[in-house]
Amino acid sequence: MSELLTTLKNYYGYDTFRPGQMELIEEILSGRDVVGVMPTGGGKSLCYQIPAIQLDGVTLVISPLISLMKDQVDTLVTMGVRADSLTSQMSLDEQNDTLRKAVRGELDLLYVSPERLENDYFLSHVKRMTIDLIAVDEAHCISQWGHDFRLSYQNIPKIREICQNNPPFAAFTATATPEVRVDMVKKLQLTDPYQYTASFDRPNLSFSVVYPKKKQQQLLSILKDKETSIIYCNTRKNVERVHTFLKKKGYPVGYYHAGLDPVERNQQQEDFLYDKTSIIVATNAFGMGIDKSNVRRVIHYNMPLDMESYYQEAGRAGRDGAPAEALLFYSSQDIITNNLLIEQGNHPHAKKNLNTMITYCKTGQCLRKTILKYFDEDVPWTNCENCSNCNGETETVDVTEECQKILSCIFRMNQSYGMGLIVDVLRGKEIARIQNLGFHKLSTYGIMSEYSEKEIKDIIALMVSENYLRVGGDQYPIIQFTSKTPELLHAKTRLSLIQKSEKEPIKPLKETSDYDTVLFEKLRTLRRTIAEDIGKPPFVVFTDKSLIDMASSFPVTSQEFLSVHGVGEAKLKKYGEPFIEVIQAYAEHSSS
Repeated sequence: MSELLTTLKNYYGYDTFRPGQMELIEEILSGRDVVGVMPTGGGKSLCYQIPAIQLDGVTLVISPLISLMKDQVDTLVTMGVRADSLTSQMSLDEQNDTLRKAVRGELDLLYVSPERLENDYFLSHVKRMTIDLIAVDEAHCISQWGHDFRLSYQNIPKIREICQNNPPFAAFTATATPEVRVDMVKKLQLTDPYQYTASFDRPNLSFSVVYPKKKQQQLLSILKDKETSIIYCNTRKNVERVHTFLKKKGYPVGYYHAGLDPVERNQQQEDFLYDKTSIIVATNAFGMGIDKSNVRRVIHYNMPLDMESYYQEAGRAGRDGAPAEALLFYSSQDIITNNLLIEQGNHPHAKKNLNTMITYCKTGQCLRKTILKYFDEDVPWTNCENCSNCNGETETVDVTEECQKILSCIFRMNQSYGMGLIVDVLRGKEIARIQNLGFHKLSTYGIMSEYSEKEIKDIIALMVSENYLRVGGDQYPIIQFTSKTPELLHAKTRLSLIQKSEKEPIKPLKETSDYDTVLFEKLRTLRRTIAEDIGKPPFVVFTDKSLIDMASSFPVTSQEFLSVHGVGEAKLKKYGEPFIEVIQAYAEHSSS
C-alpha cells in the first residue's frame, strides 16, 4: 500500500485515495477483472493509470473519442508517465513509431479507439506486445440499455484472446443503472469481476432547475461573470441561434455541432480547451471526450431526453473538485417537442426516460436526492443545501380544476389541434383563425383569460408528462386524450404543480475556501502563458483547484508547493519555480 501511495503522491500530487480507488487498483494488480462505476470527476482513470505505472507491460486503454485520448495523454506525459495514443489524425509514420514503442515495452499506456480493434495490422502488433491490462473507458457504450450504445464496442472481448498472457479487464463508466451494469459484465465477458460503485453524489456541484420567462435574457444574467461554461441545446438550429445571440452581446463564445465542417468543429473545440473562448454552445455531440477540468458551469438550454445523459453532461462541470453549477432550463414546449419525437421514434424506453426528466424538473424534493435515487443510491438527508429546491422556495399548487377546464376545451375542439391554438382559445384571444373555426362560440372560449400563456402551457405539459394527455399527429403536434384522461376530467384523481419563483436570483458559485482572488488571477495568467508555450490546454499545467489552493496557502518553498492539491514531483520540477516566484513577489508586494 505504501508503494501505491508513493506513486499517487509523486505523479498525481494527492496524499490519499478516494473511496474505492485503492480496492480497484489492488484487485487489478492481483490479475482480477474489475468494474468501476464512478461519477464524472470521480477519479476513474487513476484506477487503471496507477496499475499501468506499476506493471511491467503495456496497459491498452480503449477510449471512444480522439479528444479524450489526447487530453489524457497530454496530462500523463506532463506528469512524467510514458503514454501515447493511436488515432486517425496521426500520419502512418507516427502510428508505426507508436506501435514500435509499444512492442518494445517503452510505453506504460497506449490509448486506442474501439474501431482500431477491427484493424488487422494493429492486431498483428498486439500479438507482439506484452499487455498486462486492458482498460475500457465509457464501458456503458457496450450495452444496448445504455444511452450511448456503440456497435464497435462489441469487438472488445476478442482482444483478450489475441494477447499473450490473458490480461485482466478493467471496465469503467460514470453513469450506469443496475441494468446496464449487469449487461456490461455479460457483454464484456468478464470473469467473476470485482465491482465497485461509488456514490454518484457530486457535493461540489450545485443543481438548479430554472423557469425562465425568456431563455436568452436568463442566460445573460447567469453568464455575466464569463466563467468557463458549456451550454447544451437540443438542435443545431438552437445552437447557432444562442451562439449568435451571445456573440452579438460580446461574449467570448464558440459553438459545436455535428453539422460543422470537421476542421472548424475541431478548431472550436480546441479554442474552448485552450481557454481562447470561455463559453461553448453545443449539442450533446460535444463533451464526451472533454477532460477539461475547469468548467465552472453547465447549462441545459433544453431538457435532455434521459437522466443518464443529463447527469453525464452536467458532470462536466467542476471536475477539478472546485465549486460549479448545473442549471437546467425548464419549458413546457420542450416537453411537447420531446413527446412528439418519441411518438415518431421507436425507442422502447424513451417515454419512461423522458418522464424521469420531467419528474426531476417539477419535483419539490431535493434535486440531488432525486438524481441519486434514480441510480439506486439511498441518502439519509432530505435537504442537501446545494440545489435550487433546498435553497429556494417552492410551493405545491392543486391544478385539478384548471386541468378540467383545459380538457373540456380540448374535447370541444375535437382533439385535433396543437397546444398553441388550445391556449389561445382558453385565453379568449381575438384572432382570425379562432373566428374562422367558430371556436369563439365554445363555452370554454376565454374560460382561462386571467392565466398567462406560460401558466396554461405548463399545466398542459404536466398532463402530458403524467399521461393524461398525449402528443399525436404525423406532421404537427396534436394534443389528444389517453385512457387515463377520464380520471382527471371527472376529478377521480388530482394533479398538483410545483411552482417556483421566476424572480429568484441565481446564486453565485460558493467558494471552497478563503483565497486571494488577485493572486489567483495572476497565477491563472501565468498558467495560460506556460500552456501556450508548451502547446497544451491550461488545465494540463494545473487545475483551477490547484490555483485556488496556491492562492490560499501561499507556498514559497518546494516542500510547501508539494502540499498543494494536485502537485506531484513531476509538476513541481516542471512548473514549480515560476509559480513560486509569482507567489513570493506578490506576498512581498502585499506586505510592503
